[in-house]
Amino acid sequence: MVRPRRRRASAIGVLGELFMTAGVLVLLFLGWQVWLNDIIVGAEQTSAADKLAQEWESAPPSSGSPSPHPTPDETAGPAPVGSTEPVVMAKPAASQSFANLIVPRLGADYRRPIAEGVGLDVLNNRATGVGHYPQTQLPGEVGNFAVAAHRTTYGAGFHDINRLMVGDSIFVETQDGWYKYVYRGTEYVRPTGVGVLEPVPQTEGATSTDRIITLTSCHPFFSAAERIIAYGVFDSWYPRASGPPAEIATLVQAGAG
Repeated sequence: MVRPRRRRASAIGVLGELFMTAGVLVLLFLGWQVWLNDIIVGAEQTSAADKLAQEWESAPPSSGSPSPHPTPDETAGPAPVGSTEPVVMAKPAASQSFANLIVPRLGADYRRPIAEGVGLDVLNNRATGVGHYPQTQLPGEVGNFAVAAHRTTYGAGFHDINRLMVGDSIFVETQDGWYKYVYRGTEYVRPTGVGVLEPVPQTEGATSTDRIITLTSCHPFFSAAERIIAYGVFDSWYPRASGPPAEIATLVQAGAG
């Protein structure tokens, strides 16, 4: 009986199979890096934020000072809950986690630490992920409190920043209490558009009379061709001794457990 001759694998066929295998491995890696890893790292960053808040609960208030420009009512005594004149903390050290960002629109359990600086040691850190531009103001201070985070990888802290709607609350939590900002709008700029970090965004040399928060990230997804910029304006101040705002009380209490 004559057996059929086996076809010898050609070099092109072998090379094609290797490319297909490599492609599958690349897709699996991207799935891990962009999706599953972001979930894992995001959870780690939320846990770090909860731990930071627990430390604040058992620590005395910081050495921060009342914000300038007091109203006549403030001169008579301490700022009441919901006052528009917040305490401003002392400038933190480089890479120090000094605040938490809480944005209900980004998730019922969204709470991420904010560290000083926007270098890779902060933005690519599994325990932080959100960084504060050191040249900008601090939470509650007159001017522009600007922060940055990735939209993909390293926890993707600002992945859904484009979902913010006018009127959404943006809370910044520190050892002193909670600063509530309200989202007002978004714009898109080139990577060179550093005017968004000015005390009055996009207005060089202007003197600010408002308290602004600016959230920055890359745009579009998987690209750094542009920047997406979300702005909010200060609304109210809640001292820690008086408890958190009702809107985030459940999240704060869950994190304290």
